[in-house]
Amino acid sequence: MANLHQTREAYGQALRTLGELNDKVVVLDADLYNSTRTVLFRDKFAERFIDMGIAEADMVSTAAGMAASGLIPYCNSFAIFLTARCYDQIRIQIAYPKLHVVLAGSSAGLTQGQDGASHQSLEDVALMRALPNMMVLVPADGTEAEAMTLAAAEIDGPVYLRLGRYPVPDLVHPNRPFQFGKAEVLRSGDTCSLLACAHMVQVALEAADILAAKGVKARVVNVSTVKPLDQPTVIDAASGVPVLITIEEHSIIGGLGSAVAEVLAGAPTGARLVRLGTPDVFGESGTADQMLNKYHLTPSAVAERALAELARPVKRGL
Repeated sequence: MANLHQTREAYGQALRTLGELNDKVVVLDADLYNSTRTVLFRDKFAERFIDMGIAEADMVSTAAGMAASGLIPYCNSFAIFLTARCYDQIRIQIAYPKLHVVLAGSSAGLTQGQDGASHQSLEDVALMRALPNMMVLVPADGTEAEAMTLAAAEIDGPVYLRLGRYPVPDLVHPNRPFQFGKAEVLRSGDTCSLLACAHMVQVALEAADILAAKGVKARVVNVSTVKPLDQPTVIDAASGVPVLITIEEHSIIGGLGSAVAEVLAGAPTGARLVRLGTPDVFGESGTADQMLNKYHLTPSAVAERALAELARPVKRGL
């Protein structure tokens, strides 16, 4: 059985390491430090940790001022609170002046679970992806979350880092250097392509195993940088196959599927694009696994959809 880790836990551990490496790093939280795992930084660097209370907009504005003063603030809350409640502050005070603030949205997506629609972020990637100057990162596992956390301290400009509470196995090789804007092909295949982010990468790999048993060779691509998107890898994944499927724990509107559609609209490859995620709905209460089952975001459901799409006749243009 592979070791399972939450990306939010790996993030907290990486923050603690980062605090030792860079004394300009400061951490702000909105009274959720146990859930966001910034408690690990707080316990070691109390003088560089600020609990802003339940005041996310004030927290983001404070982080902007710190960044303008030469510090490197990491700003933390649940993903939906950080992006939706603070959109105006992020847009005007961070993205517009291109300030170096790392916005870490924790407990993202459907797998926030039983807290329901008010706490589940199904539109956070869409909100952040639309902002000029904003980089959007969605790690597939703990190793990648740690690498992203450390690397984000060295870049120029704002970053949105999307983190989850759902435990996932280690997928990324620990010695692979993280590259912003670069997708990684985890499995080769020439029958269809599966492009995924966050813990849906593991779902894609397991779906590929199911498909392989049926003679279908699926390429699996980890798209951990949703913005800027690795356009050459996306186009290559869509070339020579009849079906390309995107898989995300997010609305199919505005997230990874939309980003891929935008690329393919400008570079038609002939592949039929299928976007798997949540439709145009709010979330609801239920366990993480219940939510994933309901919205067909399981390995068996993804494999079944891939087989159904491959069985459809290919329509040729005139």
